[in-house]
Amino acid sequence: MTDQLEHLDELEPPTEMTRADKFKSEIVAGGSAAEISDDELAGGWKGALAMAVLAGLFVWLFTINLWWFVFVVGIVISIFLHETGHFVTAKMTGMKATQFFMFMGPRLWSFRRGETEYGVRLIPLGAFVRIIGMHRIDADVAPEDEARTYRQKSFPRRLLVISAGSIMHMIIAVVLLFVVYVGQGERTDEFGPEVFVGVATPGFPAEQAGIESGDQILSIGGISLDTAADLGPVVRSFEPADVVDFVIVRDGVEQTIPVGLGSRTDVPADDELFGTAFIGVGPASPFIYEDHSILAAAGNAVTDIVPVAWESTQGVVKALNPVNLFTHLSGDNENLETRPVTLVGVTGLSDDVGDSEGIFGVLWLLAVLNIFVGVFNMFPLLPLDGGHALVAIYERVREALRGGSQRYFADVERLMPLALGVVAFLFAFMFAGLYLDITDPL
Repeated sequence: MTDQLEHLDELEPPTEMTRADKFKSEIVAGGSAAEISDDELAGGWKGALAMAVLAGLFVWLFTINLWWFVFVVGIVISIFLHETGHFVTAKMTGMKATQFFMFMGPRLWSFRRGETEYGVRLIPLGAFVRIIGMHRIDADVAPEDEARTYRQKSFPRRLLVISAGSIMHMIIAVVLLFVVYVGQGERTDEFGPEVFVGVATPGFPAEQAGIESGDQILSIGGISLDTAADLGPVVRSFEPADVVDFVIVRDGVEQTIPVGLGSRTDVPADDELFGTAFIGVGPASPFIYEDHSILAAAGNAVTDIVPVAWESTQGVVKALNPVNLFTHLSGDNENLETRPVTLVGVTGLSDDVGDSEGIFGVLWLLAVLNIFVGVFNMFPLLPLDGGHALVAIYERVREALRGGSQRYFADVERLMPLALGVVAFLFAFMFAGLYLDITDPL
């Protein structure tokens, strides 16, 4: 950081930015620093074709898996609202926003309204709003626009604009939790007495006999099940190779399926479970939900984001630990709490959640994801919003130490090595998580 104070009229006039300057500016600003003329807008038949292809991909996703479609649409809406938070607060505080784009990379389609270019880009990795003059490094600002730059606004306005994205995520989470609590109730830590087949492993006795995931098991060999924990002991009360009648309910119809029990051999020979009867299913019981009035649902939706935000903070710290990253890639760590996960993995998980808990389960998952993203985005590291907030706080402290009579502008360029390191690590984290999500799905 520099110990340099400048007034508005003392800033140097803008000069043509080099490629290196543009790259630095885009890293710091989190989006494109290049402005284009109306003649260069991405439109016409090429733009229409690109948008049609994009819409076709969503239709294709809908035909493949309903829950994936719902979850992905929810993510896209959340990203849009995040950037809307930045855009609206920037306009409210007198800043000039020249771009509002969904996704990154080359333009697919765009149009201009007033001083802002709106559009869609090719690579579905986030989105961005371009606010001019984020920091001293952003020199490509016309003198007449300097008063409308981010860097020239007061500390409260800068802090509001840069935090607006994460604030929007928290608002989204509260709304989603409210809908879930009103429509389904609030999930408790207790389970109902029903016992369902969570997973019927292919090739194992239960699946071979015709037991399917989602079946409710009423009894095994005449012995009723009270909880999911009863399934293992009841099965082991018989001998391997015994044929036992399973009474199940499938699609509301009760039926009896005889199952030939197998012998457990996937544990060490000295394990007490070795050689005992087994069927190869993972049991599951539904959560018990607490009904709420509209007022109680609204109150709990607000207060419940606090513990989830704290858990998300701990989760971010664990997941970003390089040691955990390497141990998961090497196969030495199977702890899901420390595993890097991308949206591909979470989207895959939404299928299971949707099948077991319906639309409210998917909405709850989206609420938790929004809280996590809101927390992660405010970590004090550039180019995350939290890094910009930390710079604003630092500048305010330096101004206060000098009596608050002059503005202080931090030399953000000195933070570029750190920012580039963060970007490189996040890309490594993303690719590692993507590899695990594909090779070892949740």
